[in-house]
Amino acid sequence: MSGPQLSHTQMAARVARDIPDGAYVNLGIGMPTLVGDVVAADKEIIFHSENGILGMGPAPAPDEVDWELINAGKQPVTLLTGGSYFHHTDSFMMMRGGHIDVTVLGAFQVSQQGDLANWATDDSNLPPAVGGAMDLAVGAKRVLVLMMHTTPDGRHKLLPECTYPLTAARVVHRIYTELAVIDVGPDGFVVVDMVAGLDREELQRRTGAPLTFADDVAVLVPADA
Repeated sequence: MSGPQLSHTQMAARVARDIPDGAYVNLGIGMPTLVGDVVAADKEIIFHSENGILGMGPAPAPDEVDWELINAGKQPVTLLTGGSYFHHTDSFMMMRGGHIDVTVLGAFQVSQQGDLANWATDDSNLPPAVGGAMDLAVGAKRVLVLMMHTTPDGRHKLLPECTYPLTAARVVHRIYTELAVIDVGPDGFVVVDMVAGLDREELQRRTGAPLTFADDVAVLVPADA
């Protein structure tokens, strides 16, 4: 996609800004794992991984990788002081029991009602893989989605209705893309932040459902601006 846009790291940092101090947070596989690397130094967030880690730290230096300590996406991670690891079953009990404050998930599609589709597509080269997404989507107190605004070939991912199988219905609270931060409100998508240099008409063109705009839309500045 041409034009102004945030980098993946900037997108993750914008998510991290919204996570309250002291929160228990699960990071989904893929781009959401970047959030753990960009948390402000003055904020304490307790990261959870569904394969059985609490107190997960950022990615290790290349010469400090321990392949016995990985996240759900099989990426090496670190364990912060006071952190722990435990059985997969205990991890899912935390997720299903409502003990996770925030989950950050990727998505193939999100509907204007907050429906989430992130486990199966119509691409036979991408086998369905739900993992713990269903448990997180209904168990976490707040669901944030971090994803690219459209598919690589320009198809809409923010839609009136999802066309892919749902992970969960009416669960998404906020969406972060390289172009905007968008809330799921009672009447659909509400833009709260927008990347500098992009006008509202172009953002609407790249979105498959109607957008409304908050009164005080903030400006997101790309790294190369």
